[in-house]
Amino acid sequence: MSITHQADPVKRARLRWRSRRGLLENDLILTRFLDRHENGLTDEEVEAFSMLMDLPDNELLNLLLARSEPEGEVNRPHVHKLLEKMRAV
Repeated sequence: MSITHQADPVKRARLRWRSRRGLLENDLILTRFLDRHENGLTDEEVEAFSMLMDLPDNELLNLLLARSEPEGEVNRPHVHKLLEKMRAV
């Protein structure tokens, strides 16, 4: 049985560290989102967040600003749902 994100402070710190980006705009959006929602993220949302963190900065920014929609590997329902939540921040 694996430890969930919420129960493991190391996993939580790693998630916040991964949200630090090269583009200031991404950094601001992601930090604001985590400040408001990190404590309530589900494991599925954490997985979606991790998938988004694997994207290049410009692609991520376009998704966060709704200039584009997820394609390929990140085109999954839980990623779309998390993006909606992130865009609302």
